[in-house]
Amino acid sequence: MNEESPAIPAPAEERHASWLELFFDLVAVAGVAQIAHLLHGEPGAADVGLYVLLFLAFWTAWICFTLYGNVAGEGTHTRTVLAAMFGMAVMAAAVPGVHAGEDGQARALALAYVVVRGLASGVWRNRREILVDWPAAQTSVGVIPWVVSLWAHEPARYWLWALGIALDLYVTFTVSARDIIENRRAHDRREEPRSRRRETVLPLSFATPDADHLGERLGLFVIIVLGEGVAQVIEAASDAPWNRRLYGLAAAAFFLLVALWSLSFRHGYAGVPHLTARSLPARAALPLHCFVSGCLAALAAGLGAATEHLDTLPDSTRWLLCSSLAGYFLLTGVAALRQPADGRRRLLSVVLPCTTAPLLIAGFGGGLGTVAVVWLLVAVTLWPTFYEGRRARRPGPDPRPEA
Repeated sequence: MNEESPAIPAPAEERHASWLELFFDLVAVAGVAQIAHLLHGEPGAADVGLYVLLFLAFWTAWICFTLYGNVAGEGTHTRTVLAAMFGMAVMAAAVPGVHAGEDGQARALALAYVVVRGLASGVWRNRREILVDWPAAQTSVGVIPWVVSLWAHEPARYWLWALGIALDLYVTFTVSARDIIENRRAHDRREEPRSRRRETVLPLSFATPDADHLGERLGLFVIIVLGEGVAQVIEAASDAPWNRRLYGLAAAAFFLLVALWSLSFRHGYAGVPHLTARSLPARAALPLHCFVSGCLAALAAGLGAATEHLDTLPDSTRWLLCSSLAGYFLLTGVAALRQPADGRRRLLSVVLPCTTAPLLIAGFGGGLGTVAVVWLLVAVTLWPTFYEGRRARRPGPDPRPEA
């Protein structure tokens, strides 16, 4: 009698971003575009500071629901996500008014942020899961300064927003899973009379994100940011005289964005160069993704501003372009060091020169034209690909033993 062969389990179906998640990511298009416009013209230190603050707030709200959709999967509450999407749209629409110093728009942005964060905290409380990789999504301590800012005026309002972001970062890097569980149990004890009225109370469990799905969502965000760079150049070129300088700058901007796309995706993970799916824990990889995306969005704004100044590049715009690219390579050095085989070699041969060269161009390139500056940044960005390709073609030692 033939024995039955054991059943072979079917391979797990590869999960991709759902239509709801893609719809949600469209808000990122509007938000990144609005925030990038803060750096148009000749941005000063105050403009850069406001850009950093609002980008961090927008990204924080986005990642809270990105992680929720990642863990919940088909159990995601569509109405909750759509409500959060509306709140983020309000935040994006209020950005120009905040830049102009309008109290009404600033309060609307702060209120929308508080609502979105409240929705994010609520979904995790209802799921009775502990999100260890990003505990700020479940806590409200970073939202308290935003609530207080509803009755404040500038500049105190902006300092309160910065305090809220700083508290979120503090929670992310210092709060452990045990702390979250103890806080949740203390909350349950306070709510015990209400809990008794429920038929069942779900036990606490740990939420484990799907790494591949999360990497896809993070990569989509970076693609949106790179696409914003193309949109910035197209928008500025539509109002500029079409001449040789514009043609040269358009070609340079295109090659620069393509080179960054290659580094971020062909030689990286989730849009971060030198990063792999398991090289960094999520607590470190997510902030790295945020900072890299912020640098790319600032670079996109700088390309749009450069297109508007084809003859002479203002010092502030040159510094914006060069420092954004330097920051992009500097932050990727963290991921490079996590590669045990050649992390130090890549840090010295790629990250260090690609971080230093843009700063030298920014400091000593005042006499260079706009097109020349952007083409020099293209050369800097192409260096990692050229270096790795030359190293790969280099013949290795002969494995045969000597006679």
